[in-house]
Amino acid sequence: MFSNILGYKIFNKSKEKLIEFVFARKKICIISGNPEVLLNGMNNKNLYDTFNSDDFIIIPDGVGTVVSAKIAGQPVQEKIAGIEVMDELLRISNEKGYRVYLLGASEDVIQRCKSNIINKYKNIDICGCRNGYFKNDEMNEIVEEIKVSRADILFVALGSPKQENFIIENMQQLPCRIYMPVGGSFDIFAGKLNRAPKIMLKLGLEWLYRVWKEPFRIKRLGKIPKFILIVFFNRIGLVRKTLVK
Repeated sequence: MFSNILGYKIFNKSKEKLIEFVFARKKICIISGNPEVLLNGMNNKNLYDTFNSDDFIIIPDGVGTVVSAKIAGQPVQEKIAGIEVMDELLRISNEKGYRVYLLGASEDVIQRCKSNIINKYKNIDICGCRNGYFKNDEMNEIVEEIKVSRADILFVALGSPKQENFIIENMQQLPCRIYMPVGGSFDIFAGKLNRAPKIMLKLGLEWLYRVWKEPFRIKRLGKIPKFILIVFFNRIGLVRKTLVK
């Protein structure tokens, strides 16, 4: 069920099996394991250890992770995009009556995101939402707000690693069953950005489409080959198993 990539346990079955696994747990956080997020973890022992704990599951989100799994000799069944997992959780919430809380992005984006989700899933219960522009001294207020909402699922879009750290710091005191840091997914649900055309998704070129639409991302492209090279050199024994500090 898991592939070992640089000590990370990466879920290697289908998206359908992932959803079954998630709903079988009392409390779990889904980490979109793209090279950038995994590299962040390799430079932060707390992140790395937490990502590998029982309450977290890492999905192979991105062609870089899929290629790395093959290089490591432990291929995954398919790429699992975080935004597709989010959408599936929303669909299930609409059917089952699970309560959803949205945290992050700008006020305009999160309101449009909420509105579009409700338009798509007519019966969904968005029990609360708040933008991501808050100060550290407002953290307790936000946590209390989420508690009062009695949310079952919490989506956090604060950018990596801030969104992961927010969940790690507050997960145990919150009532939610499912937690998921979702990066720029709110922008897509809000209609601010579009996903790549299907042919590019099929060819594993969504990263290229996102760079075309958001040129500032080009600075982050180097993390994909960097992660792949670390996996390759680890496989042939030229680097340590992990580089965690």
